[in-house]
Amino acid sequence: MYHQPVLKNRRTLLERAEKFISDIYFTDCNLRGRWWTCWFKVTLKIPESWRGKEVHLLWESDGEAMVWRDGQPVQGLTKEGEKTSYILSDCLKDEEPHSDTLYVEMACNGLFGAGQGSMIAAPDPNKKFSLQRAELVVFNRNVRELLTDFEMLIDIVKELGEGEQRGYQALFTVNEMVNLCDPANSSSFSKVHNLAQKFFNQRNGESQHTVHAMGHCHIDSAWLWPYEETIRKCGRSWVTVIRLMERNPEFVFTCSQAQQFQWVKSWYPGLFSQIQHYVKKGQFIPVGGTWVEMDGNLPSGESMVRQFLEGQRFFNQEFGVHCKEFWLPDTFGYSAQLPQIMQSCGISNFLTQKLSWNLVNTFPHNTFFWEGLDGSKVLTHFPPGNSYEMKGKIEDLVRTVKNNKDKGRANHSAALFGFGDGGGGPTQLMLDRLRRVQDTDGLPKVQTSSPDQLFSRLQSDSALLCTWSGELFLELHNGTYTTQAQIKRGNRQCETLLHDVEIASSLALCQDRTFKYPVKKLQELWRLLLLNQFHDVIPGSCIEMVVEDALRYYEDIRTDGTALLHDAFGALGSKGNSAGVFNSLPWERHEVIETKHGFGKPYLDTLDTYNNYVADGTILMENGILRTVVNKDGTLASLCLINANREAIYDGCHGNQFVMFDDVPLYWDAWDVMDYHLQTRKPVLEVVQPAHVVSSGGLRGSVDFTLRISDKSTVTQEIIMDAMCPYIKFNTEVKWAESHRLLKVEFPVRVHSPNATYEIQFGHLQRPTHRNTSWDWARFEVWGHKWADLSEHNFGVALLNDCKYGYSVHKNTMTLSLLRAPKAPDANADMGIHHFTYAIMPHSGSFQDASVIQCAYNLNFPLRLIQCSPDTVPWSAFSVSSEAVILETVKQAEEQKGALVVRLYESHGSSVTATLHTTLPVREAFHCDLLERQDPTQPADITSQGLTLKFSPFQIVSLLLIL
Repeated sequence: MYHQPVLKNRRTLLERAEKFISDIYFTDCNLRGRWWTCWFKVTLKIPESWRGKEVHLLWESDGEAMVWRDGQPVQGLTKEGEKTSYILSDCLKDEEPHSDTLYVEMACNGLFGAGQGSMIAAPDPNKKFSLQRAELVVFNRNVRELLTDFEMLIDIVKELGEGEQRGYQALFTVNEMVNLCDPANSSSFSKVHNLAQKFFNQRNGESQHTVHAMGHCHIDSAWLWPYEETIRKCGRSWVTVIRLMERNPEFVFTCSQAQQFQWVKSWYPGLFSQIQHYVKKGQFIPVGGTWVEMDGNLPSGESMVRQFLEGQRFFNQEFGVHCKEFWLPDTFGYSAQLPQIMQSCGISNFLTQKLSWNLVNTFPHNTFFWEGLDGSKVLTHFPPGNSYEMKGKIEDLVRTVKNNKDKGRANHSAALFGFGDGGGGPTQLMLDRLRRVQDTDGLPKVQTSSPDQLFSRLQSDSALLCTWSGELFLELHNGTYTTQAQIKRGNRQCETLLHDVEIASSLALCQDRTFKYPVKKLQELWRLLLLNQFHDVIPGSCIEMVVEDALRYYEDIRTDGTALLHDAFGALGSKGNSAGVFNSLPWERHEVIETKHGFGKPYLDTLDTYNNYVADGTILMENGILRTVVNKDGTLASLCLINANREAIYDGCHGNQFVMFDDVPLYWDAWDVMDYHLQTRKPVLEVVQPAHVVSSGGLRGSVDFTLRISDKSTVTQEIIMDAMCPYIKFNTEVKWAESHRLLKVEFPVRVHSPNATYEIQFGHLQRPTHRNTSWDWARFEVWGHKWADLSEHNFGVALLNDCKYGYSVHKNTMTLSLLRAPKAPDANADMGIHHFTYAIMPHSGSFQDASVIQCAYNLNFPLRLIQCSPDTVPWSAFSVSSEAVILETVKQAEEQKGALVVRLYESHGSSVTATLHTTLPVREAFHCDLLERQDPTQPADITSQGLTLKFSPFQIVSLLLIL
């Protein structure tokens, strides 16, 4: 067919094609509006005249919905997720039933919860959800195909731009398609489609970048909706994936989080069986190997190990699958110990994209080797499209190639497609888009792929890849180290409790043959704890309903864990009326503990005492190790390390200074603390009750005071100095009713160092105290665990805590972040009464030699009082010859009764040989990995002294002890 040549006017031709498929403009004469409809109720009847037609139930509602048929879930529906129809028949036949009864379960939330206005707004209880359309329709598949052809070609024109020959070829092709297409005459459609196919089938060269397309459906285990709604989101999303697999045998879908699989198994057993079938076929691929997609900063090292242990065991038991890649696309930073933990769980590959959110610096790589704290390396990939919810569009593919920062080093990238965060997942349209451009000149090659295929290709071409050493620090969302303080406290306390329950139960197992190790109950409690470590729960970036669920789970862990501890103490001989102490740490401890009868110190007759002197309104406290002067407002005018004769507080400054900051981020309220908050510093100065002596002399001295933070909030504190204790404790109660304010405590110290040290999982790392570069500046608020330290040669100061994670050390001022007050997505976040303890510890020498690490453990793992008979002989089950090595965990082995797993790590950053002494009847011992898989080639060397072990810096060592 001959046409007059068209003027080369890009805008008019492009807009003509866009309007031809618009669902807003010219719908009376364009390709839209080809649906034939009739209304239906739950009971439906398909007209006989629709024989040979593809028949759908069309459903459009504000709320997410699920179609149920014959008692089984069959299709998820969500307008936001572009799933508004359920296929009743591909081609209606006479023998098919023309009448049916369906049930549609609709939720009062959309993909992103039920907030009003802003996406992250708190749920609105008055928000109404409506059903807009419920119709039986004939679906014109050929029209849908043409719409997709037009859309893809129009997008090629847009994305390739005016500088590309291929873009103009697409422009003239789509214009000719408009010329050929008569919306009123379906016989014209095939010619138009063939013209599009001719364009799509023009092939690429061999060197073109390859995009590995994988279906994906990121479902936050809780966020703007509670845990229970997540279960329904999984059901809706995954049943839709199964329907797509039935129609698209090449379709591959990646799916993480064993907890979500467990939920579906319990709630939707029929769907779970279908998932198992498609896992065997290689289409439904479990990934990640963890119980949930946990936060990458705040969980303890042992918690991270248990994420993998529970996740990998579940996937192996239910699917016979062992995940080879760690999958964590949406977490707010990644600990430097993750590479070692991954490798020891049989995982050598890692995928995320969150560092593309950096506020200040652009991360320099997409494909690289990530080297952890101990030197372990994992192959790491950040999909260059900077998304885990692509739509299969041309812009996704072009952006993937354009953004690849490792051009020349890596020629393969992942594209994860499907609606996410609130579920939804891939659609047929996404698959149709990608199918058209598998090998189209001007675009990257696209292949349906799996994580294993992608990483195998990247590994085979990895010779030129760079290495990034240390943590992957996200320059955003640093408020999550502090938001929802009760959740942080619950996490730390429950980690501690389960640690103690496992040790006590392991020792009881050895002492009493009738004792049964509480395998099922401990797994249940661990799984609750791991669930709450999801990356929108422990960070505090969730709605109030989730906070309530999380706090209830912590209370369940406390209640049941305390009962398990009591059972274990009973088996250990905890009977009688004499006071005894259970110490779950592998070193001797000299501490003051409080009993019902006052203060007592086991096995210690004489103690150094100290006095409180009151002069000029200040209070002097001293215990032979430390001497401090407390001002009326509770600040420290002086803190002296007596033996070294070193003053720790900087000249003219005061320690323990509470400070308030305005805390108004740009958007992500619960998530972000911005650097400009530092310009709004206001000391808390108003004294309600001046510092006064509560107890003096004997084993403990304490001073109380109360300050007014504002007309709504107060802080009351007890400063405690114990005999023989190298640190001063600050037991704190805050009544908090602020809005967009941040409370911190400062210690300006007499130490000069370019770096501060922070405890992380199974080790520590250093971060700068200066702001020389933009990378340094971006770390104005950082995370750490039980301690941080600022040291120069031969002297330093450590800041310890029992439930806080947010730190800042700038120049010589050490700061601990205490409380925030964001209003979204929880309008009541952190309101109420808070209790926490921190401590200050000046020391001689290095923090390693001064036992800062052990002191932080002591602060977090209390000595537990038990009842015993007067003739009970003290005994110790384990000790370690080197102070550099921490015995972190003792538990029963997962697969072997009568065997224990012990986990140790090197904490100083040194190479060391250490001996693990034990009084338990160990027959033989083997090294094992973090999944407790025994390595028969590495028996542990047992001597009369114990087990001799060699450690490299920050190495984690796990042993299987056969009793």
